[in-house]
Amino acid sequence: MPRDKTENHVKIMAAAKEEFLERGFEKASMRSIADRCGMTAAGIYRHCRDKEDLFCQLVSPSVDKLMMWANEHTNRYEKEVKKTGRFVWRDSYIDMMKDIIYPDMEDYHLLIARSKGSKYENFLHDMSETAQASFLSYLEKQKKAGVKVPDITPKQMHLLMTAYLTALFEPVIHNYPYEEAVGALAALEAFFLPGWKQLMGS
Repeated sequence: MPRDKTENHVKIMAAAKEEFLERGFEKASMRSIADRCGMTAAGIYRHCRDKEDLFCQLVSPSVDKLMMWANEHTNRYEKEVKKTGRFVWRDSYIDMMKDIIYPDMEDYHLLIARSKGSKYENFLHDMSETAQASFLSYLEKQKKAGVKVPDITPKQMHLLMTAYLTALFEPVIHNYPYEEAVGALAALEAFFLPGWKQLMGS
């Protein structure tokens, strides 16, 4: 469906966000969304195919922003190794939380915690799997290029990445206020980053 910025579309999206945040994807209803924005259900369907499409319209910008950061994160490390011939610590998923996730906590709470029943209900698990595969691929490329990398199995990487991302996203799942989330992130940074740096010999 085309994404427009007409007054009615903006009203629908605001009402849908309220509905999904309050009731979650599974329990949300198009009739309730229509009531919230003072429109008929038929009017809503001029802007989306169904409830799933409406939810996707709401969360896809957040997904795109997150995936863009992750791709750029990998590229930054690969470029650094090509430039210096060794691993150099740059940024981490801690920075992703600071720069991308926590400033828009409500949007990511919607994506992570209110998406059950939609195609995004396993988003955090899928993200962890993707991050694990990306990291292992990165290590293999560097190993072939003669760069010293840690000897870690896929199962070990799965344990580390799952624990890491689960912890980082706990404040998102529970929709912490921003200041509380930042405080939690400082504790997570102090706990996790020394381990990652030691693992990578940095």
